[in-house]
Amino acid sequence: MKTKRDIVTEAFSEIGLAEYVFDLNPEQMDGALRKLDSMMASWNAKGVKIGYSLNTQSDLDDILNVPDGAHEAMYKNLALRIAPSFGKQIQVDTRLSAKESYDDLVNLIVQVPQVGLGSDFPLGTGNKLINNFTHCKKDNIIGNPVQEMEFVNDN
Repeated sequence: MKTKRDIVTEAFSEIGLAEYVFDLNPEQMDGALRKLDSMMASWNAKGVKIGYSLNTQSDLDDILNVPDGAHEAMYKNLALRIAPSFGKQIQVDTRLSAKESYDDLVNLIVQVPQVGLGSDFPLGTGNKLINNFTHCKKDNIIGNPVQEMEFVNDN
């Protein structure tokens, strides 16, 4: 199981500040953790809920309860957020892969609602029924207009 520390370490590695090359002090790690929590709260507010624990007492050694497919989106986008604090420029390919991984994550969790046809919708030509309109179903599949996207890993 991955921890928040793994995501933070990967983000530092992405901007060229890997642990084995550059000694990161605890304040820098905690600052990156706060930015990770802030980023995940922002995603959560946008409806991209992947099961990340938004505790007030976040710790680097907390286990992530997110799907494996979300890890890349998390550390690449975190790298975009922490790079300016260290005076690092983000390369174009890192920006593109961060956007692609986030878009892939959103596509993974989004569910397009199915819309039923109303009873005033014509069946079309060639239908010789007594009633030339579709039959209204009682259980319309569309829910309320404020649906949220959610993907929870049950591991």
